Parts: sequence; structure tokens; C-alpha cells
Amino acid sequence: MTGASVRVDLSSRRGGFTLEAAFTVPGGTTVVFGASGGGKTTLLRAVAGLDAARGRVSVADEVWLDSGAGVDLPTHRRAVGYVFQEANLLPHLDVEGNLRYGARRAAGPGPEWDAVVDGVGLAPYLSRGVEGLSGGERQRVALGRALLRRPQVLLLDEPLSALDEPTRRDLIPLVAGLADAFGLPVLYVTHALDEAMRVGDRMLWLEGGTIRAEGPLGDVVTDPEFVRGRGDDAGVVVEGRVVAHEPDDHLSRVDSPWGGLWVRLDDPRPVGAAVRLRILARDVSLALGPEAASTLLNQWPARVVGLDDGAPGETLVRLVASPMAPDGPVLLARVTTRSVRLLGLGEGSEVHARVKAVAVVA
Repeated sequence: MTGASVRVDLSSRRGGFTLEAAFTVPGGTTVVFGASGGGKTTLLRAVAGLDAARGRVSVADEVWLDSGAGVDLPTHRRAVGYVFQEANLLPHLDVEGNLRYGARRAAGPGPEWDAVVDGVGLAPYLSRGVEGLSGGERQRVALGRALLRRPQVLLLDEPLSALDEPTRRDLIPLVAGLADAFGLPVLYVTHALDEAMRVGDRMLWLEGGTIRAEGPLGDVVTDPEFVRGRGDDAGVVVEGRVVAHEPDDHLSRVDSPWGGLWVRLDDPRPVGAAVRLRILARDVSLALGPEAASTLLNQWPARVVGLDDGAPGETLVRLVASPMAPDGPVLLARVTTRSVRLLGLGEGSEVHARVKAVAVVA
């Protein structure tokens, strides 16, 4: 984790909607996740001082809001970088002019010009007018402008949601690396679970103006209450490391807490590189033993640690790797209740988890 700690304990009322949120961001990227209308944008605007709120907000040793002490810094005095769904660039300035606009409002020490321009991939666009930029290019400029303000915290409000899918996939690695690259905490709003699972270190699940769960992303996305409403999106994330490539097969071997996994990497990382894997519960099948002749390249022993009701006729099986990582990360399998009954599965059952290599998303 990198960056200053952000502490939030606030309430905000807008019309008939009330937001109550108390949490700490220890650094890295915290995804603020939830359905539309749950209070995600309201939370970011309150942290930035754009909407009235009561309570307390502090970043590092600086207090931005303390209602009890009469402190409520205006937005321009809060060292915050904010990127919206729309880039909101200044149309009368070229790309460099937009970036310089942010740099002139630098809040203190922070990223230098060259580091931002190179890190966000802006060098080819500096002399271009912003009206001719694509949606993805405009968001790169917006990110660069926010970083050049040298914020203590970066707030990103669904910055990829208006982009087409290929552009969104292209920008996700950039966004996911911002906290580490520039050493500042990031609050990232999204309602897209696949995006959340690829970007976040931590997750804050917000529904109806209330925090339902908050903590390491892997813990929140496997919480039974969270999983129950995800349907086809239910799954897990796990950190791994590339150990080999098989270029003829377009596959990579990744070392994970569950052992070696075959993965198809669209953008192969070098051997030794860290990689985050997402495995959907619908893509995991279970058997009572290994199967030698199978198209399922990934198979490993696992132990059932819980069974939760899913949709009618479905069961969400919670597993840990056995014996590789009996205390390691949880794997989810979404199977029919009939299959659970026929295999006699219960807590403590020893099984083999199986997943196709093409189903592992990196």
C-alpha cells in the first residue's frame, strides 16, 4: 500500500437521501462499489468538499472537515485530484495547456511533469487540440491534469464507464497502477464488478447510503451477503506470478496460492511479473477426483469450507486449496443443488476444483 492515510466519518443529506460513511483508506486503491443511486458519487463529492457534509475528513495530518471544530475547507484548499466520468477538458486549450492548468494549481510536493506525461502516456498528444481526441485520450489527459495538481488523494468517479470496451480494457492497467506509480491513495467509484476486481486493493461496498462491507477486496467479494446478489458476476481474485510461457499454445503458467495455473494472457507479462487473476464462480466445476483426459487444464485438490444458497436450485460452494493453501484465499464454485446432493458435498468434503484456462481472466 502507498500514500497517505485517508480517514472519513461523515454524513450528507441531499433531498430525501442520506449518506452515512465511516472508513479509513490506508493507501493503495479503494474501490467504492455499488448499484446506481447508492451514494458513491455523493461520497466522493463530500470528500472533495463539493457537497455539504457533516463529520470529519482528514488526509495524512491535515483536517479538511471537522464539524465539531468548525473546520470545513473549500474544495480549492483540499489537496484533491478529481476525475469525472466525462473528462471536462478546457476546449480553448490544447493538451499541454490543459495539463499546465492543473500544474499551476499544484497543492504541494508531488509528481513532476515528466513523470506524469510519461506515466500516463501523454507525450504524443501534447500539441493536439482536445476536441479531436478520442474518449480514452481525453480521460488520459484528465488523469494527467489531476495528477499534476499534486493531490494527497485521487478521486476517480467512473472514469471508464463512458468508453467502449476495447478502450476500457486498455486503460484498466493504467488506472490500476496509479496508486503505486505516484504514491497516493485512490478512491475509485464503479458499478462494474469486473472493473472493480481488476483495479482495487480494497473495496467499500455501498448500498442505500450505507456501507455494507469494507476491507481487502478479496474478502469483500467472497462475503456471502455480497456474493448472493452477484449472479454471473460472482467470483474471486487472486494474486499470482508468471513463471513460464508456452508461446505455441498462447498460454502462460502462473504460480498462485492454489498451485500452478494455465492462463491465456492477451498481453503476456515477463516471467517474474505479478499478475492478478479473476475466476468466476460459474466457471469452476467440482469432481470427487482428478480427471486425466480432459480439456480442463487447471485441476487441483480443494476442501469445502462452506455452502451458501444461491438462486433457486443453485449452491455457492466455498473452497480452499488442500493441501497447497488450507488457510489461503477462498475459491467459489456455483453449481446446481442437485450436483451437491449427488456428490454428497458438505463442509469438510475433499474435492478437485477444475477450471478452463480460457476462463481465467488476467
